[in-house]
Amino acid sequence: MTKLILKTENRKTKGKENSFLREKGIIPAVIYGHGLQSRSIQVNYLDFEKIFKQAGESSLIDLEIEKEKPVKTLIQEVQREPVSDKICHIDFRQIKADEKVSVEVGLKFVGESPAVKELGGVLIHGSDKIHIECLPDDLIHEIEIDISEIKKFGDAIRIKDLGLSNKIKILSDPEALLIQVEEPKTEEEPVVEVASTEPERIGEKEKIEAELKNDNKEKNN
Repeated sequence: MTKLILKTENRKTKGKENSFLREKGIIPAVIYGHGLQSRSIQVNYLDFEKIFKQAGESSLIDLEIEKEKPVKTLIQEVQREPVSDKICHIDFRQIKADEKVSVEVGLKFVGESPAVKELGGVLIHGSDKIHIECLPDDLIHEIEIDISEIKKFGDAIRIKDLGLSNKIKILSDPEALLIQVEEPKTEEEPVVEVASTEPERIGEKEKIEAELKNDNKEKNN
């Protein structure tokens, strides 16, 4: 993956003053790390948006703070406005080259399953991310999963089937389901209940027998 570089500046604004930055297309942010003092910085909205689409939260970004030496970071958290969904604050985490990091990596499903295309099966999706741990240089942006290997009903791909590098430790449950194809459900024909007429017949028979008895009584009288 191409080296990602993001230019930033030191920030002096705090609290409500940050709203003026946002109006100018600037996002307030902080950078922190293990054993490091946190710093307030700011970044151009469009510059960050472009980088974020490429990096997500599992790719290293070289953060340039004015004229200082670039520092390697991960995007730790992105906060958004509840109504507009615009980014309003960013947390960057500084990374040391010799320390392992744990991140969530997104999954990208590619290809077409014969069980879906030819047999009409239904794709069942599980998780769209997995949790991994590795050194910064071994980080991956996303994991591609080829679903063309799913050829019949019941076939599935689980986390343990990903075949990642032995430099990457999977922290998620290896048995967790990522994707599976199930047989399509057929609609059952509705059962029509036919009411029995037997009770009505029995009632009619009893009525006739009662009338005959009455006739016999009248004749005897």
